[in-house]
Amino acid sequence: MKLGSVARSPLVLLLAAATLLASCKKTEEPSVADKKPVKVILIEAELPPKLVKPELPPLFDDIERRTFQFFWDTTNEQNGMAVDRYPSRPFASIASVGFALTVYPIGYENGWISREQAVQRTLTTLRFLRDVPVGPQRTGRAGYKGFYYHFLDMQKGLRYDQWVELSSVDTALLMMGVLFAQSYYEGDSADEKEIRQIADTLYRRVDWKWMQQRTPLITMGWYPERGFIQHDWMGYNEGMMVYLLALGSPTHPVEPDAWQEWTRTYNKDWGVYYGQEYLAFGPLFAHQYNHVWIDFRDIQDQYMREHGIDYFLNSRRATLAQREYAIDNPMKWKEYGENVWGLTASDGPQNTTQDYRGEPRQFFHYRTRGAGLFEAFDDGTIAPTATVSSIVFAPEVVIPATQEMHKRFGDYIYSSYGFLDSFNPSFNYDIPLKTGRMLPNRGWVAGDYIGIDQGAIVTMIANYRNEFVWNVMKKNKYLRAGLERAGFSGGWLTPEGEAPPVPKKDEQAATARALGIAESRAASAEAQPTPAQRQPQNPQ
Repeated sequence: MKLGSVARSPLVLLLAAATLLASCKKTEEPSVADKKPVKVILIEAELPPKLVKPELPPLFDDIERRTFQFFWDTTNEQNGMAVDRYPSRPFASIASVGFALTVYPIGYENGWISREQAVQRTLTTLRFLRDVPVGPQRTGRAGYKGFYYHFLDMQKGLRYDQWVELSSVDTALLMMGVLFAQSYYEGDSADEKEIRQIADTLYRRVDWKWMQQRTPLITMGWYPERGFIQHDWMGYNEGMMVYLLALGSPTHPVEPDAWQEWTRTYNKDWGVYYGQEYLAFGPLFAHQYNHVWIDFRDIQDQYMREHGIDYFLNSRRATLAQREYAIDNPMKWKEYGENVWGLTASDGPQNTTQDYRGEPRQFFHYRTRGAGLFEAFDDGTIAPTATVSSIVFAPEVVIPATQEMHKRFGDYIYSSYGFLDSFNPSFNYDIPLKTGRMLPNRGWVAGDYIGIDQGAIVTMIANYRNEFVWNVMKKNKYLRAGLERAGFSGGWLTPEGEAPPVPKKDEQAATARALGIAESRAASAEAQPTPAQRQPQNPQ
């Protein structure tokens, strides 16, 4: 394991920690030659200064335009249904619809479409969502209790199949787009007023309390055939937006103890990985999606106040840790390095076990991929969305990585709508594929673009340029209410006229953690898997 220095604390704390450790050692105990030395690396006592923002090279103009065009061209203009993926599998994803509603104004702001075009596409979508049949029936319905099924028929907008769940998190992604539309279209025209009114209606219909089957946590979803999914949103992941939207609801709000219980389940995910101490989740999408709509810079809940950072800095650390993992490349995948990295949920070549460098390795089609403290899966599949969508967190590493992947692989992974979903240079096996294609001496390349991956790219580039999505969502009273009921404060949540508090640690926690950090980091280093232990395991 690499433990790169992240120390920013005063020297006195370093000396105090070393002194304490020395005083705790029993002098009569003989030294052990093979005992690993303890590395003392202190956590940050305060948030770092704002990063200097590099200028985006022209490549990002092209990526942003092509990725916007994906939504504009592939969405059903008659009802606003946005594809889950293209060109295969012709059904809609409600999460993609949420991204699409956010992307249309980006197109207008860049001069790619008119405001009237954006208004009409948005209004068509919202009217359809309002009027489509809903109810508890197994077929012929788009949703129930204000929630929508994960996948809908592109033409009729109804549940695509019986394997499709009524999804709490995908409804949350949809509602983020709905609330974005509500806050963006502020004009006095009848159409823009109607957008605001329908958006309000859709959000108010969501019965978040109904999804609390094991109060105060919120379940992942429901099936009309067998009831609620027996898994709740726990640990650190994309479920954050479910709780924030549920807390902000004016009609069916959950209680603040839902957030307290949600963050209580974080503890197993905090630790040190490749030189970064942060709240870990292997795939990068969970460090990105909430940040599409919420500017987490300088705002903190109780958990982050106690740990001395915010969720934005946490995502930065996750990005840097994953890059370091790729540089280390413990599984020896082809092409990995400082400018070729990016693990997230994505397409892959096939569900199969093949020999790689004399060892059996598992490969998968679509699944979550990532590198993290306690959960990791890596089969050599790289997803450009994981890299590009981290532009706001770590531009100094994302920009060169994006440029290099485009330069080296762009002739076969970059096309009409930007980057194809993923590629795997290490997969060179003559077997039937689930999707995508094989290229001689280049490995496997995806054949599809995936809506949510495209959405994260274009929205995060927009946020990097001028904080566009963030600034719109800061005006939304429901989102603000959700954050405040979750205990967030500071930064842009500070009431007008008041000076924002200086983000810092809870003093008692800071002292304890500063003095005990060497021991905790040493324990974390011991817990890191060896390259052999990092081999992918059979999924349960």
